Amino acid sequence: MEIINLCNHNSLVSQYMSELRDKVIQQDRMRFRRNVQRLGQIMAYEMSKRFNYADTPTTTPLGVAQTHTLSDPIVLATILRAGLPLHEGFLSYLDNAENAFVSAYRKYQPGSDSFDIHIEYMACPPTKGKTLVIADPMLATGSSMELAYRALLSKGEPKHTHIACIIASDKAIEFIKQHLPADKTTVWACDIDHELNSHSYIVPGLGDAGDLLYGEKSDWEKELESLPQHDNWL
Repeated sequence: MEIINLCNHNSLVSQYMSELRDKVIQQDRMRFRRNVQRLGQIMAYEMSKRFNYADTPTTTPLGVAQTHTLSDPIVLATILRAGLPLHEGFLSYLDNAENAFVSAYRKYQPGSDSFDIHIEYMACPPTKGKTLVIADPMLATGSSMELAYRALLSKGEPKHTHIACIIASDKAIEFIKQHLPADKTTVWACDIDHELNSHSYIVPGLGDAGDLLYGEKSDWEKELESLPQHDNWL
């Protein structure tokens, strides 16, 4: 399995990552969302170098030019809610991609840092034989990503899966290596951190991406997540 860390080489990715991590700058929620979108655009461009293209004659006002156009059918999937700005960044470059959405969240055990991952909603086109891109800003444990991938497989096995995240942890990468097909999966990260805290948040990371993007959850929403739930995405 190929693991690509875009911060291994100096580029604007490093600048945007610095701003996303900065606890002062990230209080500007609009700027935070925009930087996530920008990183989605950069990853989409870098990822596009791995796609397949077809020779295409294009008629200009003065003649015919031989061009190369994307021939891979793309399904762009996102884990709600934090993945939406990253999804928008990708979609602004992958104009004709089909779109899929999966809701996944952590349900913590009362009085404990232990949690299960629950999926309650999925909307997805057929994925068989297509290139699947799954976007989620934080790849902390890998559990949400693996369950989302399994849910998407119910719509067909993709030709190749690209996992795109802002920050991944070493633990999550090892988990993905064990649970997704190595010869058909590529992981793209803007940076990779090495620690998780007791709450399974990435350290140093950037905090709770969903809250920074859209605001903190209310107490009512947190209480709702603690109630018994059923996975009914099929």
